[in-house]
Amino acid sequence: MSTSDAPALLSFFMEVDRLKGIERRNWLADGSRRENTAEHSWHLGIAAMIMTSLATEDVDVGKAVCMALVHDIVEIDAGDTFAYDTSELADTKRAREEAAADRLFGLLPVALGEHFRALWDEYEAGDTPEARYVMAVDRMAPMLLNLAEGGSAWREYGITRARVIARNGVHIEPVLPAMWALALDQLDRATAEGRIPAE
Repeated sequence: MSTSDAPALLSFFMEVDRLKGIERRNWLADGSRRENTAEHSWHLGIAAMIMTSLATEDVDVGKAVCMALVHDIVEIDAGDTFAYDTSELADTKRAREEAAADRLFGLLPVALGEHFRALWDEYEAGDTPEARYVMAVDRMAPMLLNLAEGGSAWREYGITRARVIARNGVHIEPVLPAMWALALDQLDRATAEGRIPAE
């Protein structure tokens, strides 16, 4: 890259600021407000940095952190689709996100835009150790926040323990079994206390 790339880099930098305005369904752990996607991406990047020692596969932590920070940028255009959404919105998610990836990564100088797009595509495919790891952490983060907050978002949308396990276990347990055991224990306690319905 050269100094001639500065305008494109600045344009992308300012565009991704919009991620701070994309509200997600889950609440912060303290229950004070809903989380935004920029906060989720930052928290996910931190988790990707610190949990590699628990992973069942060797993971390139630098690549994983970059993937974690890049993969939700598409929500600037595509919006956040609730993890448990079964509506038509969920059916069109892939097409909306593909179009967003084309536009947003296209703002960058070509080589960097292609690099970001490759990271995004790799995450979506889920075929590499880094993609499986980031996907596991990405599923674990909102689950743990929901449990810490008390499960308001799950109750609001009628999400049961069984649905939480079906959506998250298949991604988290094979990659981060120790974290899955801790999360499952918290989920079981929340269910026993009546904060989350079992079925």
